[in-house]
Amino acid sequence: MGDLLGVAVVGAGHMGADHIHRLDRVVSGARVVAVADPETDRAEEATAGIDGVLVHAEPEAALDAPGVQAVLIASPGPAHEEALLAAFARGLPVLCEKPLVPDPAGALRVVEAESRLGRRLTQVGFMRRYDAEYVRLKSLLDSGRLGRALMLHCTHRNVSSPPGFTSAMLIDSSVSHEIDAARWLLGQEPTAVTVLRPGPSSNAPDGLLDPQFVLLETSGGALVDVEIFVNTGFGYQVRCEAVCEGGSARIGDEHSMVVTTADGAREEVAQDYLVRFADAYDREVQAWVDATRQGRVTGPSAWDGYAASVAAEAGVRAQRSGARETVGLAPRPELYRGDGH
Repeated sequence: MGDLLGVAVVGAGHMGADHIHRLDRVVSGARVVAVADPETDRAEEATAGIDGVLVHAEPEAALDAPGVQAVLIASPGPAHEEALLAAFARGLPVLCEKPLVPDPAGALRVVEAESRLGRRLTQVGFMRRYDAEYVRLKSLLDSGRLGRALMLHCTHRNVSSPPGFTSAMLIDSSVSHEIDAARWLLGQEPTAVTVLRPGPSSNAPDGLLDPQFVLLETSGGALVDVEIFVNTGFGYQVRCEAVCEGGSARIGDEHSMVVTTADGAREEVAQDYLVRFADAYDREVQAWVDATRQGRVTGPSAWDGYAASVAAEAGVRAQRSGARETVGLAPRPELYRGDGH
């Protein structure tokens, strides 16, 4: 296996800082050798106590740093395309947080650029594929024991939305996870999207249309509904129930710690995704490191990232039009035809 994999991390915000800590303290076989963030103070803070890390303001400087063998992109979505193409130009394997690229045209440019290389370099960070409960549900559905899947009922709730969060981001930032999970669980492509919504919650900031109800139709005839509610005020909850011809299966029910004191018993509720999916992120990054050290690329592909962007964009159109909007994918390049979903 050789020496530790030298990783450059692009982006040192909430997600990037968490990955820097993960690579340094949790994952085996890798080390952080460079970090890029326009706010270099933030990068310095995220790498405090890690020996030998070079901090840069520009991604390309980090990619060119000595010892860099792979790249983890955790910068804001609009910056992903430039960083991905820079990594491709250097032949560097990449773990790119979702979205691959927020707009379908940009995501397709990334797919086409990777296709021209003739080999995969990209794994997209759809971490739910590495969550133990999602993996069990996938295995059960693939086994055929419950028969054909008819419906997926999904719930996605957050405590509160960050500043600047828009109604469109409920779809292209949050529901994009359910879009990828549905593609993976069912082995089917979304073909149309409809978005409905009740009156906005009083917890939602002015102008944010929250919650919403998203209905996906799929190529195999299944229906996927998603309740997206990002200002619940009480906790982070992600659930999924598959309803099949021969039974149903549900994941995401809380199995958290119950604290008992003189005041009574209280069940802890996760407050954000880094808590709820901590183990999934650990497994995701470990799988990426292990595969990269062996010269392989596994996990969700750039095509998966592109497909999610296209479906999310159709969802945003449906959100604005109030009508059913179709999902149209470009022809799948040969490079990704063995990937499935």
